[in-house]
Amino acid sequence: MAKKPTKSRNMSVYSNLTHKRKTKKDAEARKKAEYLASLPKHPVKRILYRMHPKRFWGYWFSKKGAFMALKIVGVGILLVVLMTGALFAYYRKDLDAIRPGELAKRVQTTVTKYLDRNGVPLWEDKGDGDYKLVVDGKDINNYMKQATVAIEDKDFYKHVGVSMTGIFRSLVNNANGGSTQGGSTLTQQLVKQVFFADEAQKRGLNGVPRKIKEMILAIEVERMYNKDQILDLYLNESPYGGRRNGVESGAQTYFGKSSKDVTLPEAALLAAIPNQPGLYNPYNIDGREALIERQHKVLDSMVDQGYITKAQADDAKKYPIIDNLKPEAKQYENIKAPHFVQMVRSDLEAELGKATVGRGGLTITTTLDIRVQNKVEEAMNDMFASRVPAANGFTNGAATVEDNSTGQIIAMLGSRSFDYPGYGQDNAATAFIQPGSSIKPLVYAQLFAQKPSGQPNYGSGSILSDTKTTFPGNYTPNNADKAFKGNINIRSALATSRNIPAIKAMAVTGVQPAWQTIRDAGDTQYCTQGADAQAGLSSAIGGCGTRQIDHVNAFSTLARGGVYKPHTTVLDVKNSQGETLKKWKDESKQVIDPQVAYILSDILGDANARKPLFGSITTGLSYGNTGIKTASKTGTSDIGGDKAKDLWEMTYSTAVTMGVWLGNPDTTPLKSGNSTLPGPIVDKVMRYVHQDIYGADGRWKPNDWFTQPAGVQKINNELYPSWYSKDQNKANAKLTFDKVSKKKATSCTPDGAKIEVDVNKQTDPVTKADVYIAPDGYDATKDDDVHKCDDVKPSVGSISLTNVSGNTYKINVSVVAGTHPLQQVEIRVGDTAIATLPITASGTYSTDYTFTSTAAQTITANLTDNAYYTASGTKSFTPGGSGSS
Repeated sequence: MAKKPTKSRNMSVYSNLTHKRKTKKDAEARKKAEYLASLPKHPVKRILYRMHPKRFWGYWFSKKGAFMALKIVGVGILLVVLMTGALFAYYRKDLDAIRPGELAKRVQTTVTKYLDRNGVPLWEDKGDGDYKLVVDGKDINNYMKQATVAIEDKDFYKHVGVSMTGIFRSLVNNANGGSTQGGSTLTQQLVKQVFFADEAQKRGLNGVPRKIKEMILAIEVERMYNKDQILDLYLNESPYGGRRNGVESGAQTYFGKSSKDVTLPEAALLAAIPNQPGLYNPYNIDGREALIERQHKVLDSMVDQGYITKAQADDAKKYPIIDNLKPEAKQYENIKAPHFVQMVRSDLEAELGKATVGRGGLTITTTLDIRVQNKVEEAMNDMFASRVPAANGFTNGAATVEDNSTGQIIAMLGSRSFDYPGYGQDNAATAFIQPGSSIKPLVYAQLFAQKPSGQPNYGSGSILSDTKTTFPGNYTPNNADKAFKGNINIRSALATSRNIPAIKAMAVTGVQPAWQTIRDAGDTQYCTQGADAQAGLSSAIGGCGTRQIDHVNAFSTLARGGVYKPHTTVLDVKNSQGETLKKWKDESKQVIDPQVAYILSDILGDANARKPLFGSITTGLSYGNTGIKTASKTGTSDIGGDKAKDLWEMTYSTAVTMGVWLGNPDTTPLKSGNSTLPGPIVDKVMRYVHQDIYGADGRWKPNDWFTQPAGVQKINNELYPSWYSKDQNKANAKLTFDKVSKKKATSCTPDGAKIEVDVNKQTDPVTKADVYIAPDGYDATKDDDVHKCDDVKPSVGSISLTNVSGNTYKINVSVVAGTHPLQQVEIRVGDTAIATLPITASGTYSTDYTFTSTAAQTITANLTDNAYYTASGTKSFTPGGSGSS
């Protein structure tokens, strides 16, 4: 039998264990001390020594290094857990909003009401028929669910709200330059749409907090709802183009059926939209190609996920789905002022965001006065019910009326009829159309505004000659009647719409300053679109496009005495809780001097001044003994300089401004360029507005007219601004110009190209340098840049004669061109010019001549090129003598 260990033996064992531990610890300490002693003493060298690859990797692949790595990983995991917990706790307050009842409120049917300024309903924006957003899962076609999951989140049924693989995949794809992808799951998208719609546009660092909250809330949503519930909420909340939120709305709007009845191609099209609802809106013509491409991608994804077969996908792709869309006009049944309402909605989407407007529930009080709108539509209908459109070749029209005191649009019609086939829904009031001569008052505004700074000043009596003029760039414009009136004053030039003086006005002021005044007045986008930005002087007669609503606003600026107020369409916007999201605020800025605006109104209201152009025509221009006084300007734009394509009339009183356009949507030339044709429309509306509305409520009274500002001078019955000096044009001088460039001649300018011109000489008040104001398009501020001193001059090579019969000879002249193309060669016999031949290039040119004497003759050839360089050659010749050759 073994003996039991005694107490002393036990103590010996414990003592041995303690000794071993101490010995091991001492050994490790010695080893560490020896290692440290082997290291360099300098701290930097010690670090480099340790970082040697052999020692570095030797440590980490040792038992000790592995143990240290485990400790670091453990601490890292602990920190991540703590940080995640902290973030979750920080954003936990946002989870209180996620409850079944709260989500139900967020995805309920919404209707936006549009009202006129007096509360009259214009439209209830709810789509066609029942606008149902919240639908049970059983009311959504299974194709719709499958298509959505396939294209938006193929791992929807696998993740718990956040897909790390999806995030990683999007990062890799975007980093490799692929198409931009998001890593959001359906659940994250739902959270973003419901709770973070206003923050959705934040990107970069600004979007990080929202993204973190989105991910955390998505995980919580997954805990609270099952997958089917989440998918149903997503389909009810997502945008499907325009303001159609929810698949039920999209199905009814585009296909006239419930979402439970959509077919495979229809479901695929709907599923394609939420990714970019603005671009993929089926009614967005510019985005239809992209929409079909994405629909095909949806179908391919459904095949990849096993939801449908490839044959089903191919059949669905063949279905002409765009041709079977429900016409958009049917959405707008019973809508009033449809072009105006759609413009308001579009503007609010840009200002408040598509999500805010798309969610609906808004009450929008607009600036429109339905009484004026009805009269505009009545007048336009009367026009197109007459024979006038067919006789003159126009098929469409648009009109806008603005209240001068506020800049508020009170009526707008974008086409002859919203329901008219083909182009009825196009809004010509917001399309870029050339305004023709109706731009001229704003060009003269800049001319009149010029104050003493070494430049001349102008008023209604100043002379800008209406003569044929070639402007820089070889621009030689014409007047509409192909005639020229000579020296006429600006009142006559503007009232009778002469082109040359208006172009000269812009040439005097400079193109850019004139454009700035035009834009400041209200035509904010004039000469900004595409090639228009390079229009140059042609813009003085309407060579650029502008929008009618902007053009009306610019004329309204003249009516306000040069005060600009941005045109507006909305008085206020309230949400479903009664909170004000937007409210009209009066804003104004003086952009044209009041004296200038008054002088222009005086010219445009002068019936006698425009009589040479319009004769006895007064409709839309004058209103008899009604006391309605207006200032008006018509305009015609053309194609190729002789075929009219647009007819305009702009008119304003102290109360309102109106603009009317008539033309064709495809810019087909008109049969007539008669710019008075809009007159009947203007006449009917302006009479009604003044007599039945503004007169009735005291905002206008008969014979109201603009008050003449202090400082306006009246000289010989013409008006001038206070800064005009009537003596400024009396000084005379002469300058020599180059005929070709129309600029000052230099030492390189040949004598033949020089021309002496009477000019007006002034002195710059700052530099005291002489300033010359030249007529007829000459530019006294620049030197001839056509002729160079090293130009190669033309030359006459040889002159020879060949006998034709008797005393008749063919005179042959050989010429050589220089730097510039040739213009003509004059052939002389003695002192008599016998022929002037137009030529363009080097060569031999001939003419026949019968000599009447046998005495010796001198044959001379005088050569001129397009730059007026000349050359001559001579030859002595005796008819019938030895000089024949």
